[in-house]
Amino acid sequence: MTHDHDLVLRPTPAQTEAALNPPPGRNGGDLVVETLAGLGATTVFGLPGQHALGMFDALRRSDLRYIGLRVENNAGFAADAYGRITGEAAPLLLSTGPGALTSLAALQEAAAASAPVLAISSQVPTAGLGGGRHGYLHELPDQAASFRGVVKSVHTVRTQSQIPSAVEAAWKSALTAPHGPVWVEIPQDVLLARTSIPVVTGGDAFPEELVPRPELTAVAADLLSRAARPAIIAGGGVVRADASGKLKQLAERLRAPVVTTPGGKGAFPWNHPLSLQSWIEDRHTTDFLEDADVLLVVGSGLGELSSNYHTFKPRGRVVQIEADLGKLESNHPALGIHADARLALQALLETVTPREDAAAADRVREVLAKVAGRIAAQDLTLEQEVLASVRRALPADSPSFWDMTILAYWAWSAFDAKGPNHMHSAQGAGGLGYGFPAALGAAAADPTRPVLAVSGDGGALYSIAELATARQYDLNVTWLIVDDGGYGILREYMNDAFGEATATELTRPDYVALAESFGVPGVRTSPENLEQDLAKAFASPGPSVVLLPAVLRMFAPTHLG
Repeated sequence: MTHDHDLVLRPTPAQTEAALNPPPGRNGGDLVVETLAGLGATTVFGLPGQHALGMFDALRRSDLRYIGLRVENNAGFAADAYGRITGEAAPLLLSTGPGALTSLAALQEAAAASAPVLAISSQVPTAGLGGGRHGYLHELPDQAASFRGVVKSVHTVRTQSQIPSAVEAAWKSALTAPHGPVWVEIPQDVLLARTSIPVVTGGDAFPEELVPRPELTAVAADLLSRAARPAIIAGGGVVRADASGKLKQLAERLRAPVVTTPGGKGAFPWNHPLSLQSWIEDRHTTDFLEDADVLLVVGSGLGELSSNYHTFKPRGRVVQIEADLGKLESNHPALGIHADARLALQALLETVTPREDAAAADRVREVLAKVAGRIAAQDLTLEQEVLASVRRALPADSPSFWDMTILAYWAWSAFDAKGPNHMHSAQGAGGLGYGFPAALGAAAADPTRPVLAVSGDGGALYSIAELATARQYDLNVTWLIVDDGGYGILREYMNDAFGEATATELTRPDYVALAESFGVPGVRTSPENLEQDLAKAFASPGPSVVLLPAVLRMFAPTHLG
């Protein structure tokens, strides 16, 4: 009898030859890049530094494509977007100390948004590990401690023989649901030393699946089948699991209205008769969801943005499907199902009983009409026209990446993503500077489609250096900068709260001239010409900047009363 644990993968003749006769001149860095290639990586992001030079030297002996950004945090955002677009673990190569620490904000966004990023950093020489003060450049008492509260897992390598296994374990951790960033650190001397270890020719790139417990999905299916007013909240977990098709089938079978969270944009067709779209920050939507006798929450932790700032108080039974165990029932009691969204939705599809509800679409139309009426009463024509112009100009299959700026907050609620995995923002962790470098990562992942980045003038200055990256690699990104002369949303918040804003006004450059100084075409537009200027930029290959001077306002919140 043969057991699974008795099976051994036998090397091919080519693998045997490579193992017995490795090429000369390899170092520990080669083991890193060979392992990445064996796991299926094709592109890496990063920034070189003194301790990491062994890795970067090894890149020239590999087939991996390197995209180098100008700031480590921006390299992290680019890797984050590459991971979101491809579903692969995006390698991020960094140096020790300041270089590593500068990536923390990007890794926090990746963690909050469940984006698979494989960060590999150098460390001080092995003799410096363990907390002593040896005086090495970039030395920290415990570099990994700075990352343990941010990433999914930390892997410290001490010898060359540990490199392939550590990188493979980190890769699988990043891609195991829920996806997320992971951290590997390798000492400088380990990376630089010559190696006699055979060429790494493969790896187990397949993470374990997170399967739902059948007794839980059976109860959930029964509750949904017998519900009088079922409803569904679809979060980012549906997009990451590529489960949009199954969500649509289940909603139609149950005649259950669906609202998507900001992270779940595009998970459900925008104009479907059962679509409540993404107006999750509106009290009319909140009231509708509270009235559901069974609410199915898929791939969302019902955090601040997806609960109308924690004012949502469901009165019916909640069924929550969530891959992140820490989010399961963290905000509301529920029938909690710890599972990948795709597998759990498939289990429900196989067991629910179809419902008939001729009035479901009418209830959806009524809610959307109330939302539209509320917005129409606030004199926000400019904001709506600007967002509509962006939507008309952007090709339907193009992805967009939005910084933390007023137009992005509108987009969370009012923008039709035209499909799953098309719209991404920094709403996970909420840091500035995400939009443009993330769009560069998406363009590197798929150069066949133009990519949109949207920033305010404040956020734009966080990543302005990456205009050089866009030009160097000729990445097909159009960057829309909405210039209102400061931190616009903070200006609104402070004026509303204190009657006057402080520290929100900014001196800013001529963004068009600045872009052109990098060799990137720029144009100053207006709300009337925005659609035309964006469309022209999308039709021209390579990077471009479109500057829109405009002061936009947010619609009134509904959670404060």
